Amino acid sequence: MKKIEAVIKPFKLDDVKEALQEIGLQGMTVLEAKGFGRQKGHTELYRGAEYVVDFLPKLKIEVVVDDGQVEGALEAIQKAAKTGKIGDGKIFVTDVVNVIRIRTGEMGPAAV
Repeated sequence: MKKIEAVIKPFKLDDVKEALQEIGLQGMTVLEAKGFGRQKGHTELYRGAEYVVDFLPKLKIEVVVDDGQVEGALEAIQKAAKTGKIGDGKIFVTDVVNVIRIRTGEMGPAAV
């Protein structure tokens, strides 16, 4: 099993969610995040004063998938989250050793 973490622009959430549902993924966790990469923030004007906004609003999506679903999930996220502009985000893939469904005690892929 693999855990896929995608950091995306907030307005792309619905597109990514629909793309993952189309390939059969049922669950995900979404967290509000702030960060920057090459985008390096921007400046804003507030009441006549200029402020540097270093950390931009992002969303972090987490899904755990069976090994056979990884490529499809990565492709779906990439297509749905891409705007072609700087700051589109990143996707991280890590190994998951075990998953346990608290309610039933199911373990492994059955718990996902």
